[in-house]
Amino acid sequence: MMDSQETLLPEENVTENATTEVNETENRTAEVPQTQEAVVARVKELAEADTVAEKQELDTLKQVFYKIHKENVAAARAQFIENGGEPEAFLPAPNVLEDEFKTALNVIRQKRAAQQAEQERLKAENLQKKQEILERIKAMSSTPEEANQTYKEFKELQNQWKELTLVPAEKASELWKTYQLYVEQFYDQLKLNNEFREYDFKKNLEIKTRLCEAAEKLSEEADVVSAFQQLQALHQEFKETGPVAKELREEIWTRFKTASTSVNKRHQQYFEEIKQKEEENLALKSALCEKIETIDLAGIQSASEWENQTQAIIEMQKEWRTIGFAPQRMNVRIFERFRNACDRFFTEKAAYFKHLKEEQIQNLAKKTELCELAETLKDSTEWKATAEKLMQIQKEWKAIGAVPKKHAEALWQRFISACDYFFEQKGKNTASQRGEEKENLQKKEHIIERLKALLDNESQDNKQETVRELMKEWNGIGFVPFKEKDKIYKAYHETVDQLFKILNMSAARRRLDNFKNNLKNDLKEGGQGLARERERLIRAYENKRNEIKTYENNLGFLTCSSKKGNSLLNEMNKKMEKLKDELSLIGEKIAAIDKETNEQK
Repeated sequence: MMDSQETLLPEENVTENATTEVNETENRTAEVPQTQEAVVARVKELAEADTVAEKQELDTLKQVFYKIHKENVAAARAQFIENGGEPEAFLPAPNVLEDEFKTALNVIRQKRAAQQAEQERLKAENLQKKQEILERIKAMSSTPEEANQTYKEFKELQNQWKELTLVPAEKASELWKTYQLYVEQFYDQLKLNNEFREYDFKKNLEIKTRLCEAAEKLSEEADVVSAFQQLQALHQEFKETGPVAKELREEIWTRFKTASTSVNKRHQQYFEEIKQKEEENLALKSALCEKIETIDLAGIQSASEWENQTQAIIEMQKEWRTIGFAPQRMNVRIFERFRNACDRFFTEKAAYFKHLKEEQIQNLAKKTELCELAETLKDSTEWKATAEKLMQIQKEWKAIGAVPKKHAEALWQRFISACDYFFEQKGKNTASQRGEEKENLQKKEHIIERLKALLDNESQDNKQETVRELMKEWNGIGFVPFKEKDKIYKAYHETVDQLFKILNMSAARRRLDNFKNNLKNDLKEGGQGLARERERLIRAYENKRNEIKTYENNLGFLTCSSKKGNSLLNEMNKKMEKLKDELSLIGEKIAAIDKETNEQK
């Protein structure tokens, strides 16, 4: 009769396959390098190690290395196109790390090939030795009269069998069955000297009991993978241990199998959890793909919008790198989907900036023509007609869009210099007006003094009306000397700005106080309109904030070096400060509503 432990054979195959799965999972869940330098360092480490690297880890390292390589090439290509290069002219820079990477991989491949060749040689050698052992045991089992005399030799053959581990996989099961058959037959011949058999049965029972206890303790092992790997060694020792007494064979095997089942179930659950996590990772990565795929590229109409969206894409790429592996069947596929979505975005972005650059080149040609025209007019003495012509040219200049940044400043200086030169000459040739201009200067200085006096007079009730009358008087005064123009205008506008700031603050305070009083009245009457008023204020707040943001963006792009350009810049700053004051007032109104509402609860 065959030992009941023969049923271990199918389970043995299962555990061997599972061991492969453990190795793969360990590699997949290990920390993955995030830079090409780190990948190369890890591959070199594996190449120098005494053991041969696992295939799964090598596949992962190769995937990460060339993924980063492709991303770097794509980024370099996009930058090349953005800088004005033609797409077909782009040549990626050599990857200096690739040679090191391939050299290390080749070392590993050679080591793996050598290891495999050695294993195949050893398997063939072990197969031959095991077949010889089987023949000797078979001969012993067929001569019952000599069983007792050959027992010592039989035990030696068993020890030799245990030491021979690796054999061709396709021969393993057949070898083991034949071995078990001949061993059983030999033991059944030990009738003349039962002492040897009983002693052997006893020692085998002690060994298998110890193995059962060890397998049972593995159910408490914290490291599930380690417990499973230890179980494989216990299985190997269990099947290599000889039989026990027939009446105990089923019992001892059932005990060992029960303990093994417990460990296997924990191990299976562990892998199910890993698979669940991989499915969750797939869902997260799919969501990122959908975010990029659903971007309305046709709706992006400005360079700032493209750059803002680019930053969003970069953040999603960073998030992608923090997500672990997807299921193996989908891992490469989902990466290709993500990469294609990113490539689509950057391709469209490159096309947009290419078109934008073409427009800027056209604008450069138009503005260059205006520069040439202004330069032909700057020496004209037909003051009125030429002045009108130059002002018309300046309007045309403003209507033309941006030019390449590297030409913008020089082109503007060329244009404004020609215009300024004419108007300076025009001013010099109006000497007859100097007397009147000096008189106008004195008048305007007097107005500034009167305005400054209002700053110190806090009690004047009609201050706002007085300011407006003085402004009207100022506007009615003619030109001042050209050299004094900027200075007098600066002093005037600074004083007016201070006055309006004071007046606006006072008016704003009055408006806020009236608003708060109206709130109290509204609450007394039921407060039905507070919620609607708050919603209106919230909308107004957001509109003001967007206006401020627009002004800030415009100020960031505006380069003004001429006197008229500086005036435009100052005007925009004034408007923005006024918007900020209005924004603050709206915020205080919202806070007042919230306070009154909370006090009524």
